[in-house]
Amino acid sequence: MANLIPVSKTVGANKIVPTISIPYPLGDPSTSKEEQWKLRYHRVGVALDALTVDIEDQTVFDVQR
Repeated sequence: MANLIPVSKTVGANKIVPTISIPYPLGDPSTSKEEQWKLRYHRVGVALDALTVDIEDQTVFDVQR
């Protein structure tokens, strides 16, 4: 999971799951606690699914709902 995708690509990360921002990688403090929980649950789910995927090339996983 990374919020600076170009840096992750440059250093050679093979599986990249985008996060929200640098100070709040898995949340958005301007939203309700319920919305934050849904957002975190979704992003962590994408990251866990990414671990099970066989890839050939560097991959940035889609986090859109």
